[in-house]
Amino acid sequence: MKHISILIPKGHVSVVNVAGTHQMLTWVNEFYKETGRDPLFQIQLVGLDREADASGGLFATKPEVSIKDVTKTDLIIIPAIHDDFETVVKRNKDFMPWIVGHYKEGAEVVSLCVSSFFLAATGLLDGKPCSTHWQFANVFKENFPKAILTDERIVTDADGIYTSGGAYAFTNLVIYLIEKYAGRETAVMAAKGFMIDIERSSQSPFMVFSGQKNHKDDMVLKAQEYIEKNYQNKISVNDLCEDMALSRRTFERRFKNATSNTVLEYLQRVKIEAAKKELEKGRKTVNEVMYEVGYNDAKAFRDVFRKVTSMSPLQYQKKYSIIQTA
Repeated sequence: MKHISILIPKGHVSVVNVAGTHQMLTWVNEFYKETGRDPLFQIQLVGLDREADASGGLFATKPEVSIKDVTKTDLIIIPAIHDDFETVVKRNKDFMPWIVGHYKEGAEVVSLCVSSFFLAATGLLDGKPCSTHWQFANVFKENFPKAILTDERIVTDADGIYTSGGAYAFTNLVIYLIEKYAGRETAVMAAKGFMIDIERSSQSPFMVFSGQKNHKDDMVLKAQEYIEKNYQNKISVNDLCEDMALSRRTFERRFKNATSNTVLEYLQRVKIEAAKKELEKGRKTVNEVMYEVGYNDAKAFRDVFRKVTSMSPLQYQKKYSIIQTA
């Protein structure tokens, strides 16, 4: 039997993450019993102490045991913690050596949604691919440059460290873990029972690009504003460099350092975000939207759109348009 430690940190913890994960793993135990097998998981809610913390969130969750009571565990699950990061670390710093110690002894570790920040603070994500909620991707990159953020991914798996994308994407990671520990058949049955898309692997369709402006490079900000106001027109990087009185090499380097995108990537993302908004309205054809955002080549538009969203423009429109057709 595998011992599962679902952590109950201090602060505004995602009760949905805690309850949902516990329910899905408990379902596996019930499924095993129904099919004549012994339960697979021993699941415990683990806190710094056994006291319920009512300092944040809708409900206080009471740990069953404290970290001092757990001498051996196989899987540590960290739910999202929604307080500001400094407060999270201050209140829960004693979890960090406990997590690292058990990982070194063979336990695997899971972060759900923005708990990737807390896990990254332990150093365990250094050099490893990871994900987080797409809304906080830029902040994560700034704070943890040694981690390899793949924010488009819903699930990452590297050396016994698992992370999930934002919000309810945690259900996809739990299904992934069920498949790993209990096999494909059980995972498929769990996905059907909880009505979860077992093959969903990208959070790209849900991302809203608003530009990376949390930096202090005024010249780059000026270039970003120009691109966002003139994306329908042909924009030359050389012309931008000339306006900024910078060499192309210097401008490209400063732009990439500030935004994590090349100038071309940024322009593409601005165009595709504008296209998404028009497709969501549902009043224009894909070709009309394509021309409106400055593309003349249908294949190029489709390729870039799919690269950014993991869907074709038509698929996106059918899925997210506010005007539904029969």
